[in-house]
Amino acid sequence: MLSFNNNIDVNQLNSLALAYMGDSVFEVYVRRHLLIKGNVRPNQLHNIAKRYVSAKGQANVIHKLMEKQFLSEIETAVVKRGRNAKSGTIPKNTDVQTYRYSTAFEALIGFHYLHQNIERVEEIIQETFLLIEE
Repeated sequence: MLSFNNNIDVNQLNSLALAYMGDSVFEVYVRRHLLIKGNVRPNQLHNIAKRYVSAKGQANVIHKLMEKQFLSEIETAVVKRGRNAKSGTIPKNTDVQTYRYSTAFEALIGFHYLHQNIERVEEIIQETFLLIEE
């Protein structure tokens, strides 16, 4: 991994900035996961990836993680901050509530990634894959 001077105060970052980071991190994990599963045709990859990266899929996952009490108190607070963030954009293919929970999921991933809690990022993503694939 590249070495960055971590002069970002992650706890003070806007939830949308966390979601911005989390979106890209999650996308990389999804792509790798699909390649490992043997999906290699680009169109096939894109169509399968939509199950994982869609706002609806991410919103469903965050609800299930909260129901299972999979998240710590700090993580739940990050999710609530992400859910309540006002993006100023109107979602195209989903309702506002689903979009907000999707943003919350991405903020959680971004929060841990920027804190360099890679083990926890991977635990959450592994559980996410299980929930989506069940």
